[in-house]
Amino acid sequence: MSNTTTAPTSHAGEYRKYLPDLSIPRFQTMKTQDAHVYAEAFKTGHQPPWLYALYQYWLQLLAEPFKGVTSDGYIKSDLFQLQDEGIPIEEVTSAANAVISQCTTSQLDCLSYHIDRPEWRTWSNPEFLLSDKGLRLDELTPSLRDAILSMLRASLSPEGYSKAISAMRINGFLGEIVESPAVMNEYSYNFVLFGTPSTTRPWGWSFYGHHLCLNAFFYRRQLILSPWFTGAEPNEIDSGPYAGTRILTQEETLGLQLMQSLSPEQQTKAQIYKLLHDPNMPPGRWNRDDQRHLCGAYRDNRIVPYEGIILASMPESAQRLVASILEEYLLYLPSTARQIRLKNALSYPEETYFSWIGGYGDTDPFYYRIQNPVIIVEFDHHSGVFLGNDEPAKFHVHTLLRTPNAGDYGMALRPMVEAVEQVFEWEPEEEGKVVGGHASRTL
Repeated sequence: MSNTTTAPTSHAGEYRKYLPDLSIPRFQTMKTQDAHVYAEAFKTGHQPPWLYALYQYWLQLLAEPFKGVTSDGYIKSDLFQLQDEGIPIEEVTSAANAVISQCTTSQLDCLSYHIDRPEWRTWSNPEFLLSDKGLRLDELTPSLRDAILSMLRASLSPEGYSKAISAMRINGFLGEIVESPAVMNEYSYNFVLFGTPSTTRPWGWSFYGHHLCLNAFFYRRQLILSPWFTGAEPNEIDSGPYAGTRILTQEETLGLQLMQSLSPEQQTKAQIYKLLHDPNMPPGRWNRDDQRHLCGAYRDNRIVPYEGIILASMPESAQRLVASILEEYLLYLPSTARQIRLKNALSYPEETYFSWIGGYGDTDPFYYRIQNPVIIVEFDHHSGVFLGNDEPAKFHVHTLLRTPNAGDYGMALRPMVEAVEQVFEWEPEEEGKVVGGHASRTL
């Protein structure tokens, strides 16, 4: 299964109707800035005000201790276990150490964090560099940058790596469209290590930037790749060396097939709102940046009640479509881990809910979510941020995955990790350094 396609779709090239006016002050200023100046201008100028207000809210959420996404505010226990998922941990660790070996002392100081540092939760998907940690790929030597990409390749499935690289290339394409490559380019992403790469002890990494955010936790041959966010505006490249690149088409196609395959009664129950910005939505159900998706950046503790219809009530054909959607969302995982995680995700047929917002005609933009105790996936068509479409369109897509009940960042697994034996005995090098049977503190 591959997420990157070259096949045309009904909305291919449609984004060109909404190319922005680059003569306006926003773009004239942006083209003169690098990522750091651009971010600092946002933080001091508070523009746009709705995104700045959201950023301040994110910082409030970060101040709360991690709990995990839940359906009702209570963590369900005994959902996760340590297991061998066939992750090639020796290869991944070797690739991570190859990155470390090329870093200067100052680069290592920026790159490495303790595994329990809360900075792991400070990834975000806007183009603004809101949390400047780790190493930014577009500021590195080609050799070090390639070493980081090799580590990503070793960590992910071949299909998942291709999807990530395609998202990065599309981001570069958008940077060319708005003539601001110093802010958005193929390598405008940060890479951070948490813990020390090891084949036997827990550690992980975070890779984040505009429209691509991945968080990986490793313990022995197990990988938790969650949370992640992948988006695109537009979701295709139709000119230049990467022409033909498209992403997030399978998630769209399969989701629409699922909704259209249901009976009218089930469609009515699954469709929790008829309009993408519905007046019946409660406060906070929609905002200008997240729009409909609920589990994005900084939403580590969000309560997301179950909505829609349950998997067990669907016909077998629809249940197979749900399985195909979840497999697509697990694409970043190597094949063995993917199948283990998919089997686990499908083992809750009475607790797996499918919900939908918007129309479900062939050309309608829409949102959907699949949610159960061990996985949440969201798909959302967005209005323009850089392109000029005021209403959601199929060429601007946001997708994400969370592992609820403290599964994100491997948090649910960490208490299960075998503790390091805490036995310490100091042996003096010279007898003369021992006074009265105790080590002297006189130097």
